Amino acid sequence: MSQLIEEKNSTPVIKCESVYKIFGNNAQRLLENSNGQVDAKTFQESGCIVGVNNASFDVMKGEMMVVMGLSGSGKSTLLRCISRLTEATSGNIFIDGEDLLSMNNKQLIELRRNKMGMVFQSFALLPHKTVIENIAFPLQIKGMTTQDSMSKALEMVELVGLKGRENYFPRELSGGQQQRVGIARSLAVEPDIWFLDEPFSALDPLIRKEMQDEFLRLQGVLNKTIMFVTHDFDEALRLADKIAIMKDGIIEQLDTPDNIVLNPATEYVKKFTEDVPREKVLKIESIMDPYDSNNSGSKQVSKDAIIETLAESILNSKEVLTVIDNKNQIVGSLNPSKVIKVIFGK
Repeated sequence: MSQLIEEKNSTPVIKCESVYKIFGNNAQRLLENSNGQVDAKTFQESGCIVGVNNASFDVMKGEMMVVMGLSGSGKSTLLRCISRLTEATSGNIFIDGEDLLSMNNKQLIELRRNKMGMVFQSFALLPHKTVIENIAFPLQIKGMTTQDSMSKALEMVELVGLKGRENYFPRELSGGQQQRVGIARSLAVEPDIWFLDEPFSALDPLIRKEMQDEFLRLQGVLNKTIMFVTHDFDEALRLADKIAIMKDGIIEQLDTPDNIVLNPATEYVKKFTEDVPREKVLKIESIMDPYDSNNSGSKQVSKDAIIETLAESILNSKEVLTVIDNKNQIVGSLNPSKVIKVIFGK
């Protein structure tokens, strides 16, 4: 029994295998003749636009994968293929092991209603309905009674920090508050999988930072499986368990934030990382060495600490530090000279 549970937990919630999305009348024929070697320029000369080019990846339960890139890189198209708002030209997509592309309309509607939540850049709130009515609306469409849906909506109001504004209309709310209503409405249906496409890009920087904080808090409570699209590298670094960086429909690198900053795979990815203040992003764990009992001192640091928070203490240390995990178990060593090299490149 325990083996079955383990196997189930190791099954990706989202699995993409060689997914292509090419726009144009000749897309299918050109793709079949390309043997999987799709060149965006050649396809464009033939009247087609390459949206997604051979995307393969897994997203595990509770994981947040951020897809980022510049405008036109294919990130939103990829998200729309996985939610099947756009039909993929070729490839395989599985949701909890089920073949998404073979589902009929009825199965697809059920999947979206019961497993998927979506939040987009445009808030798409109903202007004639109050906050609580907007949140309750998708529940009522699912057949929930008015009383039950309002009760559930009130819970969501509190969860996203809008208590006291449940009877406001959208026009009476700020942009950040409207975005919270959109998030609450999406969460009300209790989705297992959450798709967010540039949800904070219309907000000013201060509100955006607050919404990121709120989003991280919610994820800490709810532990959803999330795909989050953004063009903002700082936002990606702050939110992601892993990041996919796209260019011309191709995933240039898919890795943890730490590895993308430390080991960019291509020149394109390197450009994103050049101006990143490493000490604000990297954790001790990402630059520690294996534990050496003969060369480590008594001073301990947590593997999960951001370098910036301990930089002064580390740089003033005369000894190699011992790195511990959240159970106070020794997991590595940290040499102050390596911190200097990583931060200042010396």
